[in-house]
Amino acid sequence: MSSDDGMLSGRTALVTGAASGIGAAFAARLVADGATVLAVDRDLEGVKALADAIPGVEPIVCDLSDLDAVDALPSQVDLLVNNAGLQHVAPLPDFDPERFSLILRVMLEAPFRLARLVLPHMYDRGWGRLVHVSSAHGHRASPFKAAYVSAKHGLEGLSKVIALEAAEHGVTSNCISPGYVRTPLVERQIADQARAHGIGEDEVRDRVLLAPEAVKRLIDPQEVAEVAAVLWGPASASITGSSLSMDGGW
Repeated sequence: MSSDDGMLSGRTALVTGAASGIGAAFAARLVADGATVLAVDRDLEGVKALADAIPGVEPIVCDLSDLDAVDALPSQVDLLVNNAGLQHVAPLPDFDPERFSLILRVMLEAPFRLARLVLPHMYDRGWGRLVHVSSAHGHRASPFKAAYVSAKHGLEGLSKVIALEAAEHGVTSNCISPGYVRTPLVERQIADQARAHGIGEDEVRDRVLLAPEAVKRLIDPQEVAEVAAVLWGPASASITGSSLSMDGGW
């Protein structure tokens, strides 16, 4: 898909988890489509580097676990990308409740707060797009990932509620649900599992992570952004309450 230059001209997008991986790819694609991008991340150096590399990106440092800070983010936003995430892997009896709460706060409550923050502006403009980066784990489960799976399932439900409430205002809400993407989060998972099981990282990738997927490859972040661009593109008005799957046939 080639960029439709300027189709988002005059619009402002806010992307969470923008310093690297999927978030950085979204920021680049949105700027290519004409938007000004507010790049939100707790990684100061990462978002500054992104802004230095891509004119049209404005860095904002924010820890999404601080809900007061989330509520103070800019509200004059036409396109919201809820992307930030983190992972913790443990059997349920050993799963730290504080870690569970943190993941739900960052990956579900912060998206709710952000949607609540920006929807009035979108309603006033008669146009808005919310794109939530979900996961194959928003539709199925894996053992030892109680918080992540719960958060992604919740995000899918939140998106559908927003879609129903916002449709009459010209606002759409959708998820995109990739399998394993080549991001720092996934690379850390691969390294951790290789150490834990005493096997090579290639074996972890191919025989553990990608075992349920028919297509045995990690997805590039830019691929996710290219698919997601459909959701803010010229044919997007009737796409809402949906979840676009790119899970390699999982």
